[in-house]
Amino acid sequence: MQRLTVSECHLEQLFGTRDENLRYLEERLGVTVSARGPEVQVSGGENEELIASRVIQSFDRILATGGVVSKEEYRTGVRVLEEDLEIDLVEFFLDASIASSLRRFVTPRNLNQRLFIQSVASHDYVFVTGPAGTGKTYLAVAMAAAALMDKQVRRIVLVRPAVEAGERLGFLPGDLVEKINPYLRPVYDALYDILGYEKVSKLLDRQVIEIAPLAFMRGRTLNDAFIILDEAQNTTHEQMKMFLTRMGFHSKTVITGDITQIDLPGARPSGLVEALDIFEGAEGFAFVRFTHRDVVRHPLVQHVVDRYARWEKKTPSRNNGQS
Repeated sequence: MQRLTVSECHLEQLFGTRDENLRYLEERLGVTVSARGPEVQVSGGENEELIASRVIQSFDRILATGGVVSKEEYRTGVRVLEEDLEIDLVEFFLDASIASSLRRFVTPRNLNQRLFIQSVASHDYVFVTGPAGTGKTYLAVAMAAAALMDKQVRRIVLVRPAVEAGERLGFLPGDLVEKINPYLRPVYDALYDILGYEKVSKLLDRQVIEIAPLAFMRGRTLNDAFIILDEAQNTTHEQMKMFLTRMGFHSKTVITGDITQIDLPGARPSGLVEALDIFEGAEGFAFVRFTHRDVVRHPLVQHVVDRYARWEKKTPSRNNGQS
């Protein structure tokens, strides 16, 4: 049994409404958590007791620094300690969080998300691969917005190749920007969530934030910019080479993609897959590889992803990169 004493001044935040955070620990870890004022007892399996106790103690310290704790943080804390019991959760949440100057406070939800944040802080080129739902685009946009608000860069450039499975852009109305805008919706959604609709609209009007098809990057040099190439698995060799040579001084470039979802016609090789091989181990480049375990959407989404992955392994003829 583990016995803890926590601060009395924020018990409601620590335990949650009607002790919902403690009940989550009980359900998730199979332990029993009882609290009488600031005195807490945890009983169960040895490892599970340790995880629950570390989570409660860590969030008690985080609240003491003015941090925020919710059931989602409890989920993350448990998930992280299940992966690595030696992780300092206070450091995990506070040191790897993305700027408080944003509309909302963004914290990593797993170890790979923390690695992503740290990699962007220490490298100019960061390649991030993994399945949908792992937070690749959202975190990249959050870090770009934080860099802009903190005046580390003067603009954000969000880029995407104009290739979509099952629908040819040439048959859609409008110019190239109008055609590709619907496919950039995840980027817009992330921007609105992080900065707010009004601020994003103003920054777009002033071209401080630029959202453009990859074809528009040719011949440009982007200084003082945070550049994101989304859905990079759908770039060709030539496009990826062109894009990677656009970065100017005082800029950062993040390349995100899912190499299991390549929509290039004619079985053309992916520029992202080639670049991962070409730049492996190169100075100034970092690589973060998310897996199905890193999915952070609704809990059932991870089960959906896992089941499709298992099914596609059993039926390779159906897994042609167009799921």
